[in-house]
Amino acid sequence: MNDADAWESRASVLPGGARHGVDLAAWSAPARPERAKRDASTEVRNAIECLLLARGGPVGVGELRKVLEVGEDEIRATLAALQVEYGGRGVQIQEVAGGYQLCTRPEYGVYVQRMLHLSELEPLSRATLEVLAIIAYRQPITRAEVDQVRGVQSAHHITKLQDRRLIREVGRRPGLGRPILYGTTDGFLRYFGLRDLGALPALGTQDPALALPEPAPHGTRS
Repeated sequence: MNDADAWESRASVLPGGARHGVDLAAWSAPARPERAKRDASTEVRNAIECLLLARGGPVGVGELRKVLEVGEDEIRATLAALQVEYGGRGVQIQEVAGGYQLCTRPEYGVYVQRMLHLSELEPLSRATLEVLAIIAYRQPITRAEVDQVRGVQSAHHITKLQDRRLIREVGRRPGLGRPILYGTTDGFLRYFGLRDLGALPALGTQDPALALPEPAPHGTRS
């Protein structure tokens, strides 16, 4: 029995059937395209949530396009809708490190830190933050160039920042000795909750350490 036959059968048991104004043509043609569109949008939304959760870190729009096989406009619109939908919850979808990430909200960071024992991590000292700021704002930069800016040795702080995955080797400077060049990592962006390096505050102070934004509580595991 097709849809039209089914509705014809149902109408026959109604008082008067079609004689009482039942439009069988309209009833027999459900809004399949609209429903299919809604179902597809829901599937994309749910899939994006799954992908962000599974990655555990930023996912770029290009990667989402490749996996979901839908257009960039639809992905960005869905992400924007999800950001609104997650308003007022304990988690959020944040644009960070060149992609989108499902993460906790800063106001609940204390509970995350307590559960994961993040407070036991040695905090970055002012001197280490100063080295990190110099690298962030002047990258790529060599250790000797960092030392020149600070006026003191920075090897210890650079090693600590590498251990925390906030900086990495990005190449070598041409010339005598080909010294290592350092730059920041995606972990640096996540640590400070930055979309990209362009989101760094303007360097308007003589103390580079004060130029860095406050760390994001959900990003303290770098």
